[in-house]
Amino acid sequence: MKRLITYNLNGIRSAMSKGWLEWIKNINPDIVCVQEIKAQTDQLNLQDFTDAGYHNYWYPAEKKGYSGVAIFTKQKPDHVEYGCGFNDEEGRVLRADFGDVSVISVYMPSGTSGDERQAFKMKWLAQFQAYIDQLKKNRPNIIISGDYNICHRAIDIHNPISNANSSGFLPEEREWIDSFMSSGFIDSFRYFNKLPHNYTWWSFRSNARAKNLGWRIDYNLVSAPMEKAMKMAYILPEARHSDHCPCMLELEF
Repeated sequence: MKRLITYNLNGIRSAMSKGWLEWIKNINPDIVCVQEIKAQTDQLNLQDFTDAGYHNYWYPAEKKGYSGVAIFTKQKPDHVEYGCGFNDEEGRVLRADFGDVSVISVYMPSGTSGDERQAFKMKWLAQFQAYIDQLKKNRPNIIISGDYNICHRAIDIHNPISNANSSGFLPEEREWIDSFMSSGFIDSFRYFNKLPHNYTWWSFRSNARAKNLGWRIDYNLVSAPMEKAMKMAYILPEARHSDHCPCMLELEF
C-alpha cells in the first residue's frame, strides 16, 4: 500500500516555517507532490528532505518567488521527466516513473489576474490534454496530482451561483475538466466521497476557512486502468500550512 499526498504549499519556505516538514514526517506518506513552491533549490537546504527520508526532485519556475513543483518520494523513481514541452519556464509539470506507473505533480495556471491569463490558462489546458493523451499511449497507468485551479461541479464550491463568472468555475473550465476526466481519469476523492462541503482551498479574506467557504480545486486523478488499485482517498483540512490543504490517496502499485 502506498500513500500519496498532493499539497499546494503557497510557498514552501512559508509552509516549513509553519511546521510543514515535521507534519510530513508524522503523516509519513510514501509520495508527496507539491505545487507553488515559490523557491529555487539554492534557497533551501535540500538535506532537510533527505534527512526526512525522501528522494527529492524540483522543478522551479525561472521567475523567482513564483509557481514551481516538486516530488518527494521514499522509493527512488526509475525516471524523472522535467516539464511537458510547453511553457516550461513556469515550472508546472514534473513526472516520476515507478515501474509502469507515472506520478505527475501539476500546477495548472490561474486566470484570476485577468483576461490575458485566462486565455493563457485555456490554451495551456488544451496543450496539457494533448500531452497526456500522447503520454497515455506508452504509459497508461498515470496519477496526476496537483492544483488544477478548477472546481468540477457545484458541489465542489461553497457558492456556485455567485461564483458562476469567477475564474476557476467558468463554464469552459468546468467543461474542460469534465472532458479531461471523461478521457480516462477518475476523481479519486469523489470515487469514495460524494458528500458536499469538502474543499481544498479557502480565500484569506472574510474568515473563509473558519466558515468553510471553500473551493475543491486540488485533485489526485487516477487513470482508468488503475481503478482497482485505489483503496481510499480523503482531504486533510486540519493541516494548516497554506491556504490550501492536502489530499491523500491510498493505493496499491
